[in-house]
Amino acid sequence: MICPYIINISVLLGGILSWGIMWPLIETKKGDWFPDNVPSSSMHGLQAYKVFIAVAIILGDGLYNFCKVLSRTLSGLFVQLRGTTTSISRTSFTLEEDPHASPLSPKQSYDDQRRTRFFLKDQIPTWFAVGGYIIIAATSTAILPHMFHQLRWYYILVIYICAPVLAFCNAYGAGLTDWSLASTYGKLAIFTIGAWAGSEHGGMLAGLAACGVMMNIVSTASDLTQDFKTGYLTLSSPKSMFVSQVIGTAMGCVVSPCVFWLFYKAFDDLGLPNSEYPAPFATVYRSMAKLGVEGVSSLPRECLVLCYAFFSVAILVNIVKDSLKSKWGRFIPLPMAMAIPFFLGPYFAIDMCVGSLILFIWERVDAAKAEAFGTAVASGLICGDGIWSLPSSVLAIAGVNPPVCMKFLSAATNSKVDNFLSRSS
Repeated sequence: MICPYIINISVLLGGILSWGIMWPLIETKKGDWFPDNVPSSSMHGLQAYKVFIAVAIILGDGLYNFCKVLSRTLSGLFVQLRGTTTSISRTSFTLEEDPHASPLSPKQSYDDQRRTRFFLKDQIPTWFAVGGYIIIAATSTAILPHMFHQLRWYYILVIYICAPVLAFCNAYGAGLTDWSLASTYGKLAIFTIGAWAGSEHGGMLAGLAACGVMMNIVSTASDLTQDFKTGYLTLSSPKSMFVSQVIGTAMGCVVSPCVFWLFYKAFDDLGLPNSEYPAPFATVYRSMAKLGVEGVSSLPRECLVLCYAFFSVAILVNIVKDSLKSKWGRFIPLPMAMAIPFFLGPYFAIDMCVGSLILFIWERVDAAKAEAFGTAVASGLICGDGIWSLPSSVLAIAGVNPPVCMKFLSAATNSKVDNFLSRSS
């Protein structure tokens, strides 16, 4: 209900293209393109296509928009230095209409103009941001190699040099869809650093440690950007939002290890397969680190070709979208939004489209109330779903099992379950 219609439609199209067309077709190549005896989570099977194609689309779309925004920024600075503009804030809002603008407010209202003026007058200085990043990068480069000996200092330096581009891609994607793909960029660090280090020098551990560094950088970028948007909506100072983020991060450095230690002491089989808390992603990430050490040649057949193709398509779609007039360009789907269900699955695309349908009907019935209360209703749904995670975690730790479980299966899987039950009885 918060995301524009084109975002949700793009997510739905991505789910249909990947899970409705591509993955079933690639599944038919089992035994030809990849072994037929590998588990579904193995990076030597179908999972490799899901991860790498999604990464290729995200990088193509993100890098295109990064170059686009950078070129506009540089041209604006050039014009300003030439003295042909009177106000940078005025030129920033006389550019072409944002194709990702909310469907609820196509024109900027007086309140939005007031929020913009209030937000921009208390900006964080550029020298502070750049200087802080350099200090953190230097600190990490000096300390982390002592914690993980396989993670060389020049690995960390390269990560911090490349991270701003990837952080922009993640913040851009999270701003469109409210989904942070920090783990996806972490996977990219696993493969690159793991392959660079090699198996002889602890490449698996180096790749996993590099993944942690990269994920923290890019996830912080999207989280802080969302905090700034909250500050913009509530007329809060960007500086106060930044200080709040720093305080929360410092608290997390204490609380998170304590929570992990609590689980580690309470459950002897924590992280083991078939345990109450098997941590399945630990196995997935280890498999990816192993694949990164073995090299790209271990990828399934045609996987790299498909990655090149979808990377190019993502750039081409953006070029076409920007070339067309807004009347037609607004109907072109966004590659970044389409890439998310490639890896995560299409389950949430229906939820998002149902939200758009509710908002669409609400606007037709009473546009004024939809404008006033649409965001509030969406916020209530988000808060209710998020708050439930706390009692759910407490019940899980207490070992309370739900009285009823519901699961939807395909017709083929359901037939297998019925046959198994009939044989068991």
